[in-house]
Amino acid sequence: MDYLHHFGKDFLLTCRDLLPIVLLFGFFQLAVIKQPIPNLRNILIGTVYVVIGLTFFLLGLEKALFPLGKIMASQLADPVFLQGSKASIDLSDWTNYGWIYLFAALIGFATTIAEPSLIAIALKAHEVSGGSINAWGLRLTVACGVAFGICLGTYRIVTGTPLYFYILAGYMVVLLQTFFAPKTILAIAYDSGGVTTSTVTVPIVAALGLGLAAMVPGRNPAVDGFGLIAFASLFPIIAVLGYGQYALWTVSRAQKQYQEPRHEV
Repeated sequence: MDYLHHFGKDFLLTCRDLLPIVLLFGFFQLAVIKQPIPNLRNILIGTVYVVIGLTFFLLGLEKALFPLGKIMASQLADPVFLQGSKASIDLSDWTNYGWIYLFAALIGFATTIAEPSLIAIALKAHEVSGGSINAWGLRLTVACGVAFGICLGTYRIVTGTPLYFYILAGYMVVLLQTFFAPKTILAIAYDSGGVTTSTVTVPIVAALGLGLAAMVPGRNPAVDGFGLIAFASLFPIIAVLGYGQYALWTVSRAQKQYQEPRHEV
């Protein structure tokens, strides 16, 4: 009964959140375009599927993803776990949180590989590029960027250093890369940074940051717990731009080797 109550509550909230979108499309279709809605039956059935799917997704966030990220962060940052066989341990020393950094990198990589938005972008990029952009290669590059970003973000939480230092430095790197990266990869790189912060990655990463900030001495979850999503958005851009620069360099190098005159013996 408790689950049915939660389902009904989330279902009504989802309907309320989707109502403005439905009204907007309906207004433009009937009042501006003034045409009947094609395939109305299929659209209504699809809308019901969306509402039910979003409701189950919200329940999954509440019952599984948020608690899972918080539990893992609290366990890996627990003083008893960190101390292990040592007689004492300095909880303010960032070198004692190695397992946290490893877990953050792996969870960032795994959630990004499973991100539906990234899969869609990778498939479309492969399609419109005529196969020159490998879908799996793009997904792996973005996942590596997210892994490094979230690992660095957990380090920032442990050390308590200001967030804007990392963000400013990161976007300066992006700005420099933009001038040298191939133009065909620029838009994909910037989109890749946005699609990583979606349905799978955000809940677990946000819970990880809040749980870690609550366990590290001297950290405030409201101040230090947030910011991991910014790292997950920024570093994939750097990774994809770097991938594009490397690909351009390898192509130009191969062309130079091919154009070099061959000396007969």
